[in-house]
Amino acid sequence: MRQTKFMACGLLAAGVLLAYSGGAWAEASDKVWPLVKEAFFAGKTIEESPLIRLEGPRRAESGAQVPITLTVDKSLSDADAIKKIYIIVDANPIPLAATYYFTAATGKPQLSTRIRMETDSYIHAIGETADGKLYMTAIAIRAAGGCGGTVDGNDAEIRAVAGKIKMNVESPVKFGDATAATFIIRHPMRTGLQRDLVSQGYVPAFYIQKAVFTYNNKPVMNVDFGVGTSEDPYLRFNFVPEGPGALEVKADDNEGKSFTKQLEVNG
Repeated sequence: MRQTKFMACGLLAAGVLLAYSGGAWAEASDKVWPLVKEAFFAGKTIEESPLIRLEGPRRAESGAQVPITLTVDKSLSDADAIKKIYIIVDANPIPLAATYYFTAATGKPQLSTRIRMETDSYIHAIGETADGKLYMTAIAIRAAGGCGGTVDGNDAEIRAVAGKIKMNVESPVKFGDATAATFIIRHPMRTGLQRDLVSQGYVPAFYIQKAVFTYNNKPVMNVDFGVGTSEDPYLRFNFVPEGPGALEVKADDNEGKSFTKQLEVNG
């Protein structure tokens, strides 16, 4: 329900942006953010915070695959810990790229991922504490063409491999310390804004919308993906394994299919 609400807000914000701009942005503009903020966080105060950091290229090679890294310099065990992060691409037609929900097993959150960008934009990371306080940071990246365009390929073949997961944990593992894991799932992550190469009709949205990570059946991190996440969603994230066990992920797409993967961690 919340994801649907944010997508609806994103489309509303996109309409406002089009009316405001009268055309495509030539470069990232800080004039976009107040409109997006009002659509997503109406009436709320958001403070800038050095504890949240975003890194990414100044100019991306492809708007369809833009790498970013998020770091939160605050432990999840702190009383005022940031429990949730929204990644928002201001100038995208649907600005919310993903929402990350952290737990104590995340330690100090650090993750890398890839997003889509339709045009030059600021990317905002908005952190939320358990009591609803909001903090943010932002970077500007130049990129183009990541959300729309045309798609081709054999749909049956694409769907046959959709949902295949690869997962890895870096070794050696030091139990009780931050450990890096990587996750990638095959999926076209169709945005609903792309056109079929032959018919030129819009291709329906088809994307991974949620991933739940657990370790020994205890929650590590939940992710709500939006269509602003790139094809074949990728995550590299830290977690803190207390001892030997199993890292597991369950991913769901917007058509109701579920995919799982389990990885034994033995040190």
